[in-house]
Amino acid sequence: MRQSEEVAYAARSGSAARRALAAFLTVVVAVIAVPQVVRADGVAEPPNYREEEYRGPVPETLKGAVVVGTPEAVRLWKEGKTAFIDVLPQAPKPENLPKGTIWRDKPRHSIPGAIWLPNVGYGRLAPVTETYFKTGLAKATEGNPDHPVLFFCLDECWMSWNAAKRALTYGYTHVYWYPEGTDGWTFDDQPVEDLKPEAFPG
Repeated sequence: MRQSEEVAYAARSGSAARRALAAFLTVVVAVIAVPQVVRADGVAEPPNYREEEYRGPVPETLKGAVVVGTPEAVRLWKEGKTAFIDVLPQAPKPENLPKGTIWRDKPRHSIPGAIWLPNVGYGRLAPVTETYFKTGLAKATEGNPDHPVLFFCLDECWMSWNAAKRALTYGYTHVYWYPEGTDGWTFDDQPVEDLKPEAFPG
């Protein structure tokens, strides 16, 4: 007996148990008959800066900025008219290292010609870090707020999203955000070079 016939048979029965079975089978038939579509909703663009859990899925948008993928980032880089700003954080030298310990910063393999401004992508910046960010941007753009500027970090890193959003508040008018960062860049076999962070004031 087919499933639909079982439902009809149970429905004709006068017993409560069979009526319950009919209702259950009706639900089962409906579930099987209707394809179940699982949708993975994207991350909504928050109104403010991200202040925690900086590694994770990021929005597909940034209001006021242009979001680019690797092909577009490569094109902008080759044109040479856009300032590339790397905002990957840099781990500080641990305090109270044993005497004689040699500390070496982790090398940063990044997009050639980029300026590395570490730690400017946090949700909240100390005044000295904000000054550092503004000074670095002015250097990269030769003091021209209309100069195109592109921000990147790693894939699924909110640091670059925060930094690009903050640059918009500083009055920069041509802001690009490259969410794939150096992960997408190197996956595409694009060249990299070792970067040193821009000197911090003092």
